[in-house]
Order: sequence, then C-alpha cells, then structure tokens
Amino acid sequence: MADATDIDEDELTEVDPIEDGGEPVEEHDETEVQSIVRAAITDAADYIDTEVAPEREKALQYYRGDAFGDEEEGRSQYVSRDVHDTVKAVLPSLLRTFFGSQNVVEFTPQGPEDVAVAEQATEYVNWIITRDNPGFLAFHSALKDALIQRTGIIKYWWDESESVEEEEYSGIDDMTLAMILEGEGVEIDESSVEITFDTDPDGNEIALYSFTLKRYKRSGRVRLAALPPEEFIIDRKARSVDDATITAHRRDSTLSELVEMGYPEDVVEQYLHDDTLATNTERLNRQPSTQIGTSEEDEAQATALYTEAWIRVDTDGDGIAELRKFCCIGPQYEILHEEPAVEAPFADFCPDPEPHRFIGNSTADEVMDLQRVKSRTIRNMNDSLAQSIHPRTGVVEGQVNMDDVLNNETGAVIRMRREGAVQPFVLPFVGREAFPVLEYWDRVKEKRTGITEATQGLDGDKMQSSTRLAVQATVEAAQQQIELVARVLLETGFKRLYRGVFGLVQRHQDRSRVIRLRGQWVEMDPRSWNGSMDVEVNTALGTGTNEDKMRRLVAVKEMQHEILTEFGLQNPLVTLGQYSNTLSKLTELAGFRDSTQFFNKLPTDWKPTPEEPKPTPEELLYEAQRQETLANIEKKRAELELEHEQMLRNDDRTRDKNEADIMLRASEIEAKYGISVNLADILATVNRDRSQDQYE
Repeated sequence: MADATDIDEDELTEVDPIEDGGEPVEEHDETEVQSIVRAAITDAADYIDTEVAPEREKALQYYRGDAFGDEEEGRSQYVSRDVHDTVKAVLPSLLRTFFGSQNVVEFTPQGPEDVAVAEQATEYVNWIITRDNPGFLAFHSALKDALIQRTGIIKYWWDESESVEEEEYSGIDDMTLAMILEGEGVEIDESSVEITFDTDPDGNEIALYSFTLKRYKRSGRVRLAALPPEEFIIDRKARSVDDATITAHRRDSTLSELVEMGYPEDVVEQYLHDDTLATNTERLNRQPSTQIGTSEEDEAQATALYTEAWIRVDTDGDGIAELRKFCCIGPQYEILHEEPAVEAPFADFCPDPEPHRFIGNSTADEVMDLQRVKSRTIRNMNDSLAQSIHPRTGVVEGQVNMDDVLNNETGAVIRMRREGAVQPFVLPFVGREAFPVLEYWDRVKEKRTGITEATQGLDGDKMQSSTRLAVQATVEAAQQQIELVARVLLETGFKRLYRGVFGLVQRHQDRSRVIRLRGQWVEMDPRSWNGSMDVEVNTALGTGTNEDKMRRLVAVKEMQHEILTEFGLQNPLVTLGQYSNTLSKLTELAGFRDSTQFFNKLPTDWKPTPEEPKPTPEELLYEAQRQETLANIEKKRAELELEHEQMLRNDDRTRDKNEADIMLRASEIEAKYGISVNLADILATVNRDRSQDQYE
C-alpha cells in the first residue's frame, strides 16, 4: 500500500528553510524527527491498545454470545444474543439505503457550467467504489465494525501497479530490432538472446536475433479496503481525522511485500518476527486461532510490523506543522521513508458519535447491559422450569437402591426397603412472572435502537384493526433512529470517502479512462473537472419509505400528464424533461438502478421545436384565391405560348409550300421558255425575314 518505491535519500530533504528577519530558520535534524514520530505513534498506539481496545473486545464477545464468566455448573448457562440480533437487524437497512437505486451522496456544481461535470463525477466515483473495488464488502465490514466496535475505517489510496508480459521473437534483423526497442517499457532478457547469421538477397551477411522481450506496463487506480479496528490508531485528543495530530495504519507485512514496495531486503530482515500484531490481544480476541510467528521454511512470508503514519510535524523549522506521511518499520518505528501528504486517507464511520471526541458509541453499547440482564432472567426461568420438571429427590440413606434413584429412565423402578424412603421436592414453575420483565427490557431496547416489529415486518394479526395512518405512523416512528444513524454515517464517512476518491483521481489520473455506464461506454477525464466541487447528502433520505415516495411521485406524474395533455408540450408549467425525470425516479424507486433501459434521459428544460402557428380561415381563403389566380395566370401563359408555337409552325408550313411552288414554277419556265431563272436570289429574298419572325 505504500508508495515507497525507488527510495532516494535526497527526496527526504525539504526545500530551503524560510528566512525570518534575514536569519535562516534551523531545520529539525533526522534524529529529532525520528524522536517526534516515535513518540507520536507510541502514544497513539498505547491509547488504542489500553483504553479503546478492551471495550471493543468486550463488545465483540457480547456479539458472539460468549459466556460472561459467572456461570455456575449445574445451572442454566444460556446467553441472550441481543447485540447480535440488533446488529443483524440494523445492518441490512443501512446497506439497502446506501446501495439502493439512488445516489445517496452527490457532487454539487459550483456554476451552470459544472452541472454535467458534477453528474459525471458522481457516476465516476460511484463506479470506482462499487465496480472497480469491492465496495459493498468494504462497507459491510466497516459498518459492522462501527455497529459493534464503535468505529469502522475504510482506507483509500492510489495504487500504481506494474504488469509484465513476455513475448518471444526469432529471426529479427537490426532494423526491426530497433523499431521494437522504440516501444515504451520494453526490455530484452539478455540471457535469452541468440544470434545467427544469414545473407540478404544482395549477398551481404546480416545478423538475426532471437530473444524474449518483456513489456512493463504501469497502471494506476484507486483502491480501498476496510481496516481491522486494531490496525488503525489515532491520537487521544483527536476530534476527527482532519484535525488529528497523528493517524496511522499499522499491520504485519511480509518480507516479500516490503521488498516489492522498494525497501532493501537486508534492512527489512532486521525487523522480522519482532513484536508483530499477531500478539495483539484485540486481534487474538477476534481470531483466537491466529498463528504467532511464521514458518522458517519460507522466509519471504515472515512478517514485520510496518506502519504508515500521517503526522503533523514541523520538519523545516518554520513554526508551522505540516502533514507528512512517514513509513516506519519495527516496534521502535524506524523511519524508512517520508513525503509530504495532502490528507490522511481514512474514512471513519461511527453510528453514534460523541461531541468533541473521535471515538463515539456503538449499537452494541446500547444493548450489552440488556443482554446481560435478559440472560440472567432467562437462566432463572430455565432453572425454575428444570426444577419443576426434574425436582430434587430426598432419600433415606440405606433404605433405597441409589442406582435406581440416579437412573433417569422414564418408568424406571426404585427399590426401597420401606415405604416413603424416597420423597421428591416438587417446586412450582415460577418463570411466568418473568415474561413481563422480558417484555419490558425488549421495549427498552426498542426505544434505544429503533428496532421493532415495525422495522422488521408488521404482524398482520396485530394490525388488522389499525388504520393506514396508524400503521404508517408506527413504521415511520420505528425508522427514525435508523435513518438518523444513516444520516450520520453519510455526513461523516461517506462524504469523506467520496471527497477523498475524487481528489485521488484528480491528482493522479494522468489520462482519460473509458468505462461502461448505463449500457454505454463513457470517457472519464477528471483533469478537466472543477476541483472545488463539494459533496452533499441526497436530500431524499429520511422522507419516508420507498412505497410512500412512489405514491407521491405517481400523484405528481398524474398532474404533469394532465397539464401536458390539456396545454400541450409548449406549456410554461411542465416540460417533457420534467416528466421524464418523474418516470426515471419511479423506475429507480421500483428497484431498477438503470432507468435509461425504459426512458431516455432528457434535460429538465427540454422542449420540442415549436410548431408554426395555424392560419386563420381568412388566411386560408386568401391563400386559396391566390393559388387559383396564379394557376389561371400560368394557364393563360401556357395557352399563349401554345398559340405562338402553333402560329410559327403554320407560318413555316406556308413558307415551305411557297418555296416548293417557286421551285416548281421555275422549273416550268425553264422547260417551257428555255430561260434560266436565278432561283437562289428568289429563295434568299423569300427567307430573308424568316429568322426575324422566329425571334419575334
């Protein structure tokens, strides 16, 4: 989880110290910083292990139903499971609220230009938490820790991972080899290189290479995980993660993991098997079978105590404590690496926070005393029932066969030397008087936790004579405390986690990423998003059950439908986009997370293109008359053109006939009189005006 790869001692040197009045400010040396870090971590660990852990161990024992330690042999040792039952009843309600069809946490735009970006950021962060990570399991663990052990912790961080792919090449010439080596992150396994020689078509000798190529690909992503309670430590004065002097994650890391992070193997080996968390009493209480130590056969799996601490410390001597991340090893917390930090990457969940304290109360705290009282009461009931069914027996010593007396077989004979040597001490069953007491403690538990029959399903027989309003009031009253817990968790851990994940992708994601949302591939590039966007809890939380919301939305939909039907799509009151939003919300409340499978998503202000206004009857009449007039004019023009064309054709026909007559007469004159006639001049004269007539 650490980012301590390729550690360089020069990285630990800060920028030049600030000058004050011309005098250089002295920096803290490494020894002093080491002392500050060791003292801070030691004090925080002591606070968690000695003051917080015992109470958490006790709550976990009550959840498991462990014996109280005051049991008497021969008597009932029953242990009530009120803590377990209450936690199991609350947890599904919370998870259903957080992982339902609606986004319970959303990013808020800072301006009109951020509306689409805020929606994208909400969907992307949700996708990272629930799809790119095992978000449901992480929240299940953290919320269960919170309900039982007061605080649940989810850690989030940016993970840079590197994958290696091997490729085999053979018969590669120099030019091809140069092109292959130009790729990013490629390396040739020198032990696999083989060189052979051949001749090219021109007869020149060339070298051919065969080798194994390794391609190194680095990819970054947000990771998150629920931490075991004993692995998270915080200073005793902290009110929240943000104002804590120190927050840290301590864990047992194997030699293999630490070397993979970039730490020298010879350094890590000095701290193996040295005061690891395997001996932590809180861990042993949760996992009694935890093995202490590791097998000597696989030294790579040997563990060392590794701590990542975010501490506010003045390392440059300017009088201002800056947040820095320290990676430490061993029980003395020797610093291996340090770097500046933006925030401590922890989201904390507490169902009942105490004002001005980081450690609050859990659901188990509300029920543990009731579990003990009910256990004692039921034990007494069981003892009374056992004594009434199997009463103690008095015998006259020496007058009965003791084997017969001790034989519990039904109908067995007891041999006596005289009558009355065996007398049973019959005691009446008095456990009935305890039932009202148990009911009283159940009512106390209901008031404390909000877990009632109404929250777990109403008894139809009990509610037959109740009105709908009475039933609804019973359900809503029972849900108020659970909704309060949900709201507290949203305003604290959820908001911090969403804000933290958003900050990680903005700072570290250096390229766009294509993900699948609502059946479509969407490109996400947080680098262009507004980093000042904040997160807010969905205001729909706490306004009734989903059935109530659906009934109200159905009424809204009917009103919208009436307005759209009566006044049209261009009415100023309801848009088609608003109607689409109502249908989408109804679909989501019905349990379908992707409403776009049923209805297209439209902008709220979307309206269809306005239609042109319809003409009045007078305008229609005028248009008809105008069209009729234009048609008549067009008809007259066509008739005139036809008449003109006919006239020209008639004229051509007449002229052609005249030419034929002239040529015939000329032939007759020449034949009859022997006189030559200048036919060309005659025809030229006749045709002279013919073209002019055509143009006219």
